[in-house]
Amino acid sequence: MTFIPSAATLLPFLLVILAAAALISFALTPTIRRIAVRFDAIDRPGHRRVNTFPVPRGGGVGVMAAFVIVTLAALAANAMFRFVAVPATVLPTDLVGLLLGGILAAAFGVIDDSLDLRARWQFLGQLGLAIVAILFGITVDFVANPFGAGLLRFDGIVAYAFTILWIAGMINAINFIDGLDGLSSGIGFIAAITLGVISLTTQVGAFGQPFVTVLCFVLAGALLGFLRWNFHPASIFVGTSGVMFLGYTLAVLSILGTAKVAIAMLILGVPIIDAFWIIVRRLAQGRSPFTPDRGHLHHRLLDVGLSHRQTVVLIYGICVALGLLAMVLSGTVQLYAFIGVFVASGFVLFILARGGFETELADFED
Repeated sequence: MTFIPSAATLLPFLLVILAAAALISFALTPTIRRIAVRFDAIDRPGHRRVNTFPVPRGGGVGVMAAFVIVTLAALAANAMFRFVAVPATVLPTDLVGLLLGGILAAAFGVIDDSLDLRARWQFLGQLGLAIVAILFGITVDFVANPFGAGLLRFDGIVAYAFTILWIAGMINAINFIDGLDGLSSGIGFIAAITLGVISLTTQVGAFGQPFVTVLCFVLAGALLGFLRWNFHPASIFVGTSGVMFLGYTLAVLSILGTAKVAIAMLILGVPIIDAFWIIVRRLAQGRSPFTPDRGHLHHRLLDVGLSHRQTVVLIYGICVALGLLAMVLSGTVQLYAFIGVFVASGFVLFILARGGFETELADFED
């Protein structure tokens, strides 16, 4: 891994925007919590819930607000002082799609946090967000070729279909892993930092992508400030507003500039793989893939005796390890590593859940 020459000089600016986003998110969250309580946007204990007392949800609004505010400020400062060059691959319409789509994602999530929409409406919302990205020109145009050198390029309908699959899939992956205090927001923080650091290396091009790094560090700061209130024991949950915003924003950031879909797949291997195996298991049992249950990785780790914090920290550690792999590996090797993690994770989940699916399903139906 080789950093670009300007990485060291850019570091103070990155730390400033990270701290600014963290402070804004930290300051906004208590107010959002009071508003959530007032409008009864509350997550109450239940069969699938880990929380033992009512907790307000909708904290993703603060994360979104901090990200949008600091991103706009960073863009203004960069226009004046030219901290980083804006690459030709990142158009103004891309930035509008990123920010506007993020705002719409959080807004749709607020509706779900208040009304508890059915899964089909949530899925339609995810498709709508993907279409918003496409309308602003954000598409997955190529990925690393897993079968040899070069790239696999997409065009037209294929590119649109892959983009919809990527954005909707990312949102669902974050949604499925959002089951413990601080889990999805912490994973998002690790992913944003890793994507940002990789964008400062020659792994993504001879000159790197420092502009994308700026956006990633703003997102990381917004999540860091929110984690103060979201880590166990959480006083507020990220809610669907945060899940939709985080999934959409991470998906778009991995597309901007040189597409880093393979990198993002490895960094976010835990939520992506957990979501895949959960869907496969539910379909195998004749249930809807959106039927809720307690079969996720974090539930299984709790069932084998880990505490709430131990489970979260363990998954953090796995994500950090995958992030380090993404930094040291390149090209098709990242896809091979993801496939290896995919198979190994499936085996671990099978061992953890062996003999437990039938009992779990009966308990859920009761």
